[in-house]
Amino acid sequence: MNAQLKPLTHPLSGTRMTGADIIVQVLADEGVDVVFGYSGGAILPTYDAIFRFNEGRRSAGRHDQMPLIVPANEQGAGFMAAGYARASGKVGVALVTSGPGATNMVTPVRDCMADSIPIVVLCGQVPTGAIGSDAFQEAPVSNIMGACAKHVFLVTEAEQLEATVRTAMEIARSGRPGPVVVDVPKDVQNWEGLFQGSGVLPVPGYRAWLRAVAESRLEEAACQVFYERLRQARRPLIYAGGGVISAGASRELRDFAHAFGIPVTTTLMGLGAYDTTEPLSLHMLGMHGAAFANYATDDCDFLIAAGSRFDDRVAGVPSKFARNARFIAHFDIDQAEINKVKRVHWHHIGTLGPALDQLREYMQARGFKPDYAPWHAHIADLKKTYAMNYDRNSALIQPYAVIEEINRHTGGEAIISTGVGQHQMWAAQYFDFRQPRLWLTSGSMGTMGFGLPAAVGAQFARPGKTVIDIDGDASIRMNLGELETVTTYGLPVKVVVLNNFGDGMVRQWQKLFFKGRFSASDKSLHKKDFIKAAQADGFEWARRLDRKEDLAQLVAEFVAFPGPAFLEVIIDPDAGVYPMVGPGVSYADMITGDWIPSREPNKTIDIDKSEMF
Repeated sequence: MNAQLKPLTHPLSGTRMTGADIIVQVLADEGVDVVFGYSGGAILPTYDAIFRFNEGRRSAGRHDQMPLIVPANEQGAGFMAAGYARASGKVGVALVTSGPGATNMVTPVRDCMADSIPIVVLCGQVPTGAIGSDAFQEAPVSNIMGACAKHVFLVTEAEQLEATVRTAMEIARSGRPGPVVVDVPKDVQNWEGLFQGSGVLPVPGYRAWLRAVAESRLEEAACQVFYERLRQARRPLIYAGGGVISAGASRELRDFAHAFGIPVTTTLMGLGAYDTTEPLSLHMLGMHGAAFANYATDDCDFLIAAGSRFDDRVAGVPSKFARNARFIAHFDIDQAEINKVKRVHWHHIGTLGPALDQLREYMQARGFKPDYAPWHAHIADLKKTYAMNYDRNSALIQPYAVIEEINRHTGGEAIISTGVGQHQMWAAQYFDFRQPRLWLTSGSMGTMGFGLPAAVGAQFARPGKTVIDIDGDASIRMNLGELETVTTYGLPVKVVVLNNFGDGMVRQWQKLFFKGRFSASDKSLHKKDFIKAAQADGFEWARRLDRKEDLAQLVAEFVAFPGPAFLEVIIDPDAGVYPMVGPGVSYADMITGDWIPSREPNKTIDIDKSEMF
């Protein structure tokens, strides 16, 4: 056999190792450069293995170590791994002990599953012989996580450990990404055996599906149908979701949109897939999307859904979503998403980037150069008439103004993480995102407390970037302990708390739909002093902004400060998130508030019957 064709042999193949050492070596082979986790008895062998691994590399003068970042709580570790994965596109890794350590990871795992984020969670477990005996700190991880994760492994045969960890990384990152949990009993970690250096578990059905997706190409007939329908359209619109970012297809999406001049609106999870500063960008659509984006969706006659799933916060009332679209095309990697919520006329299951390139090339080869000038003019008019706005003359500090000022300094290039609530929606509405993986938020699960630990993970993923957590006073309380994690590791994470003394989004719903009965949502009597809390956790720059005239100066200092910085802003407690599409209504009936115009209900652009398919 030609020497060049021989399979490469791992330099450590045949080396005798413990199970814990094997776990660490596989992670290193898979390119893992940081692990987030909290220790405990059942996972101590693996913690010790990481210590020895790093010590050995330091002694050898190597810099490719695997730092183990310790949060205040295991949930924080999960969200740090998620923030790392969202910001980098790589698999985030969390390492926790058994029992409460593992159960504290349930919310991050479900959060990652809902948003298709690749993480691997390695849990310690009681020894194999003690499983099922209600041993100290035992929890049925497989049963609990099975309903939350993309896949769960319980390693009871030590010889399968190496292949299992390698397979977990493969499953997490491939296809539609997601979280994979590996439950490793303590005796399996202490077991000694030979390191193979290669090999994965046999999951033939999954790998056959991956091959089918990777090899999927559009048939000539499908290209022809798409082309003919688009050729007849006068008002096409791309509706892009988080799948564009997961697929790494932002470049292909932009090329497709630019080639034919098709406007683009994105979901909450899709922000950054298309540069929000471009003229054809309609920013975000949906329940709290821009009014102009929602109206454009109502007005389009050809909707192209790319990596999006017609989520209830976007489609609302499915029968009334994109109500004038005569043709809807849907690109997705998951067959289960097709016609799940909204019936479409054309779909393609496969890798998004190649499909968009194939269609673009097909249509360009036929000289397709559409003239959408009237549609572009209509889009420009929508963006001007129904622009995002607020009370700019108020004596109180408006949260929108704070975000606009931060955005002026960062120019759409900072990584922005958020908690969940009004501040999350204000950040989505008023920040620009020029590239993918700059926007980190808990989309589908809506998990309060996500923002701060996610920012920590993002800073480790991209140490050269400005990372800002936009948080709310209620949301940040849920993982406030991670302030200490920021300073412990000297991370230049910036934290903004928009303080309206309560659960702002809950209050908004109570105001609109529960006759102003603010049941358990008013936090004005709480005694938390966020500045003292930040200072106690080591933030040298910690300021409170409570005078409107100080806004510009303090924001400039905050963004420019070279280390960790904490800014609490006392905002107008009555500031709301608008537009808002209430439950059970369509975009035509959305609430735009006092400062954004709305058009008459059920009014749309005049549709020339000759344009209809």
